[in-house]
Amino acid sequence: MPVVPKQNITQKNLNQSKNGLAFYELVRKRSMQLVIGLTPEDMMLQSMEDASPAKWHLAHTTWFFEEFILKVKDADYVSPDERFAFLFNSYYVNAGPRHARSQRGLISTPDVNSVMAYRDHVDDAISDLCTQVRDDKKELLDLVELGCHHEMQHQELLVTDLLHGFSYNPLLPAFSAPEPMSVRDAVPLNWIEHEGGLFEIGHDGNGFSYDCEMPRHKAFFNPFKIATRPVTNSEWIKFIDAGGYEDATLWLSDGWATCEREKWDCPLYWWQQDGVWWTYTLRGPQEVNLNAPVVHISYYEADAYARFVDKRLPTEAEWELVARDIPIEGNFLDDEVYRPLPTGPTGSSGPAASSNDALKGQQFWGDVWEWTQSPFTPYPGFKKPEGTIGEYNGKFMSNQYVLRGGSCVTPKAQIRSTYRTFFYPHQRWQMLGLRLASDV
Repeated sequence: MPVVPKQNITQKNLNQSKNGLAFYELVRKRSMQLVIGLTPEDMMLQSMEDASPAKWHLAHTTWFFEEFILKVKDADYVSPDERFAFLFNSYYVNAGPRHARSQRGLISTPDVNSVMAYRDHVDDAISDLCTQVRDDKKELLDLVELGCHHEMQHQELLVTDLLHGFSYNPLLPAFSAPEPMSVRDAVPLNWIEHEGGLFEIGHDGNGFSYDCEMPRHKAFFNPFKIATRPVTNSEWIKFIDAGGYEDATLWLSDGWATCEREKWDCPLYWWQQDGVWWTYTLRGPQEVNLNAPVVHISYYEADAYARFVDKRLPTEAEWELVARDIPIEGNFLDDEVYRPLPTGPTGSSGPAASSNDALKGQQFWGDVWEWTQSPFTPYPGFKKPEGTIGEYNGKFMSNQYVLRGGSCVTPKAQIRSTYRTFFYPHQRWQMLGLRLASDV
């Protein structure tokens, strides 16, 4: 596999290059950096239908630029292989037939080198297109920016899918070299109170956002309070020890049925050895850090825990209303920690915020995506975009719940206070945690 030189892709240089070719090049290079050290065998792993092989992620994100930009904007563009459209389309029905999602791990051909050549081919074509003088230049660059944010989403999926695949290997391989986690004292759980009222939420249209973040609209809030940090592993262990996984009264009906069927008794990747809880991470097996946020839990588990402590999950509007006044600093993919960190002495887990007293006691960004009680539904007045690109978000607005805040494997450049990600309530393989809320 080609060697990709390590480059420092920081939030600063991503911001400086946004909505342009330089941004595209940085995002594409980061994807390549994530697969440095992976073998062709690693690149083929698909452990379940929800996950995809790393090779497929690299090819699919390339197909996205080819399908929605090159084939539309460049009359002279020729694909290296028209069959790639069938192999690497994900769920875009209007873009044509697709290979079965559950069988992506069976795509041995094209091999890794061919996928890399495909990426180079599309990169060259995008570069040529973006340097042309065009009447539709803004529209073109907006599409490129959308493709970059789409690829950043797949960077997160790539590493979490790998973690799930590696977890089935009894050798427990590590995506990144094992590294001791810094020891930090427990930070008390405090509360941010809000008096409520009528406020606007949603994206204001300045800068990039996905369609599902708009339109901006008014929402009424009753007085509420929200925790300053996520729930920790030590707090979750109390839930386990108290029989939380055995008490049906704490669970939603569907959640309890799933818990029994899947035999859940702890978060995904946890096990107990000699009386000590261990977890499997992207840095290999490690003892559970008691003061780090709990991760790899479903919506059902998060909701049950909230009932256990006589609290609730926040709504996504409550989360946004509080978080939008807190600087976006934390533990993201950029930091290459690859696991949640405890709240630091100044309140934020991320290295970049370790000296910012303004964040004391608060940990809103990075580390773990936080479940909210809000279903992923359209905002008032939402209209999905015309054409195939309208399938990006709108078609998934059913039976899923919104999470906020980003995780330790989310690219920081992607995060904003209005960002909505969403998963089904039973899913656990992503970096999913929770923060508590309560009525006042």
